[in-house]
Amino acid sequence: MRSKTRRAALAALCAGALTLTAAACGSDDDSSEDGSGTTITWWHNSNNEPGMGYYEKVAKDFEADNPGVNIEIQAMAHEDMVSKLAAGFQSGDIPDVYMERGGGELADHVEAGMVRDISDAASEEIEKIGGSVAGWQVDGKTYALPFSLGVVGFWYNTELFEQAGITAPPTTLTELGDVVAQLEDAGIDPISVGAGDKWPAAHYWYYTALRECSEEVLTDAVTSLDFSDPCFVKAGEDVETILGWEPFNPGFLTTPAQEGATSASGLLATGKVAMEMQGHWEPGVMQGLTDDGKGLGDKTGWFPFPAVDGGAGDPAAALGGGDAWAVSEEAPDEAVEFVKYLLSDEVQIGFAENSMGLPTNSAASDSVADPALAGLLEVRDAAPYVQLYFDTAFGTSVGGAMNDEIALLFAGEASPEDVVEATQAAADQES
Repeated sequence: MRSKTRRAALAALCAGALTLTAAACGSDDDSSEDGSGTTITWWHNSNNEPGMGYYEKVAKDFEADNPGVNIEIQAMAHEDMVSKLAAGFQSGDIPDVYMERGGGELADHVEAGMVRDISDAASEEIEKIGGSVAGWQVDGKTYALPFSLGVVGFWYNTELFEQAGITAPPTTLTELGDVVAQLEDAGIDPISVGAGDKWPAAHYWYYTALRECSEEVLTDAVTSLDFSDPCFVKAGEDVETILGWEPFNPGFLTTPAQEGATSASGLLATGKVAMEMQGHWEPGVMQGLTDDGKGLGDKTGWFPFPAVDGGAGDPAAALGGGDAWAVSEEAPDEAVEFVKYLLSDEVQIGFAENSMGLPTNSAASDSVADPALAGLLEVRDAAPYVQLYFDTAFGTSVGGAMNDEIALLFAGEASPEDVVEATQAAADQES
């Protein structure tokens, strides 16, 4: 349970509002520039085509159906959006419609009184989405509508695998090491990772923890914030094993995740590396990083994170999560209607057709254009459980400390024990 001290700190944080320098934020003035109508500010991270253009069309269609409504969009790189949202929540000045990742982060925002309860207003959409909405509920109330929900795994270039003589994706950590060696022998850089943005590196520790720890241990850790089980140290030891292969692209410690052709996703999209561990958004991201707008195209392959020998975790369990549209507490009512529109059959089908992610509206399931992405729907639905990204599940303070220490582990400046100790220290401050 969150402490009264923390609640007071959050309230004080929001009361002492600062002015956020980013444009199009907040709802102090809900009139458009000509003095009439309603303006809705919307932030999203589809800053490449086709997603950026598609969302522009979606906004214009909503405006056409709702005379007097004007939607101001800011499309930005994911890392920039996360940073600006964090600053906005600290200052108390956030956009009307924005992306919520759920878990402990959402609980913090709800506790600070900055997110609107849409349980009644969006009851039909909530019923249609079904169980997927659970990650965005706090005390039985719904605060956001998930529009994309998927899992993390290895995206790979099937052509480069064939060149290296690899006939099947690896299913165990040992086999993954063998694949790395085969690729290196063929003169191919095996894996890219955007460790410069920390969270892609952290996903390796998340996944090894998912393989080493039982579901019961992980579920308990989310609520108890107790990381004393030895499986968490074992997760770091597995990461050390992977690092010992030296599988990553040159300069991986400073490589960005998704921005430009030299980012981790860009290296995969342009054939400079054979694989990258990323989320379900990867095909759409790669499309925006190649000149032809196709990404890897028909050379796109995918396989789940491999099993770990002796681990207590279910090898079919998946790491994942999703993104949801939330409405700020001070937003105009039209913002809620816009979020509901974003979850409509029409918009979700277009989202799927543009390979922007895995839709939560079942009406769009058959419209996922990318074959590899479509296969992830089956993986997502077949997984015994999907573990929410740890930094999201544990909240900003604990998750941030965890990610920072994992980054040091990747740099050879921290041990598996250090990761657990830093995480536990941050967790103890939460109680």
